[in-house]
Amino acid sequence: MRVRETARGWTAVWLVVLALTQTAMFVLVWRFAVHSELGQWLDTVALTGNRIGQDRIDGPVDTLLNAMSVVSLLVATAVIGFIALIRGRKALAVTATLLIAGANVSTQLLKYYLTRPDFGVDPERAAAGNSLPSGHTAVAASVAIALILVLPRQVRVAGAFLGAGYAAAAGVATLSAGWHRPSDAVAAYLVVGAWAAAAGLVLLFFQREQAVVEPGDAHRLGAAVLGVAGAVALLGSALALSWLVDRSTVAVEELGRRPLFIGYAGSAAGIAGTIAVVAALVLAVVHRLVPRWKG
Repeated sequence: MRVRETARGWTAVWLVVLALTQTAMFVLVWRFAVHSELGQWLDTVALTGNRIGQDRIDGPVDTLLNAMSVVSLLVATAVIGFIALIRGRKALAVTATLLIAGANVSTQLLKYYLTRPDFGVDPERAAAGNSLPSGHTAVAASVAIALILVLPRQVRVAGAFLGAGYAAAAGVATLSAGWHRPSDAVAAYLVVGAWAAAAGLVLLFFQREQAVVEPGDAHRLGAAVLGVAGAVALLGSALALSWLVDRSTVAVEELGRRPLFIGYAGSAAGIAGTIAVVAALVLAVVHRLVPRWKG
């Protein structure tokens, strides 16, 4: 019992660190991407570069984004709650529902209250004001992360890869459609990640005494593959954006096809890499949050 309580304590500490780290990363992304001229320039380059080959992907992008509505979110939330309930996990059903609701409500509140100064970098969209974080991306990511929590361990890794892929596609789609800047999608993932850590703390608090954490239930390989893939994508994004920084004195409309494509592709890699890392962190610890129990 003492060993189990110590393990729970360290898990709780890890979740607090994750929540604080992702919150701090959200603030850094917001301050750089929204409140610095360089950050706005990089976002605008990526958003302008989405025109390259846009006519080829307009159909799938529109289909994906238009499928995300309040009704579809409610249906997905109900399905996730149902999966938890048929597994006999009432606390998990409530927590997963609160994770989805909290992430999406806070995303909308942040988008409404955060300000975006006009540095003259993107006059075409200046009147639209702040768009960070992305609501569509938060919908996809919150459903994907909640799914990792409620799925049985036998299919959890497959669900994590499918969910992360879906959330990444949604984030890149908002960029491809010109609905959101890349920092909007990244910020949305960080909001969801912070809520996921908070949800983990709730699950630990209500964990039953007969719960049994089996080391063999840990998804180390799946989490490692997802995390490494995310880290590689983030590294590629950093290299691409670093290459662009040397050209930041050039107006976006004067840039050629190559820098615009690099800005778009590098930002898309950053979007995909962020959700992959967030999903990997959840997958790595979920066996401690939703363990087996005796009987």
